Amino acid sequence: MFTGIIETTARVVAIEKENSNYHFTLEVPFAGELAIDQSMAHDGCCLTVVKVDRERKQYTVTAMDETMLKTNLSRWQVGTEVNVERSMRMDGRFDGHIVQGHVDLTATCTRVVDDNGSWRFYFEYDPAKAPSITVPKGSISINGVSLTVVDSKPSMFSVAIIPYTYKVTNFHNFQPGTVVNIEFDVFGKYVQRLLEQYMAARQ
Repeated sequence: MFTGIIETTARVVAIEKENSNYHFTLEVPFAGELAIDQSMAHDGCCLTVVKVDRERKQYTVTAMDETMLKTNLSRWQVGTEVNVERSMRMDGRFDGHIVQGHVDLTATCTRVVDDNGSWRFYFEYDPAKAPSITVPKGSISINGVSLTVVDSKPSMFSVAIIPYTYKVTNFHNFQPGTVVNIEFDVFGKYVQRLLEQYMAARQ
């Protein structure tokens, strides 16, 4: 489990394909603190650490075909900047919202508006892949970042980004056409499923 509070960004330094799997090696300052089998969120996608090189401050994670198909990892290249967060500590403050690291779908950035000191980012996604369960002032995870929805419409939503978040996450790289990972609020997903079952039972 994660909170959506990004620790820093990691940089992809190598990509290796082995059968249907992809091994991504990333460089991050706290690599020396990592352990094999540890879970980490990468742009909001939970991946397992399989190798650590403490001298080079690098570590490796593996993604399978299913992950590559449903996330933006297929767009990663050497040099890509990735938001990373280690799993939540039970003795820490819960500053974001519950993020599982299970990406629901990808969305595309359609517009970036400079809002006189902050930024407004607009995103669209395919409603056939996931129903719209965003609500104004509700929570959403974009590339692993815990954010509050501003505008909410079917297959479209927007969020506001303050300068700190813009600087410490990979939001500063976003532009129209950028593909991001989306995880909807888990409570919203449960409510939606219960309503679907209720409506189906009434038919």
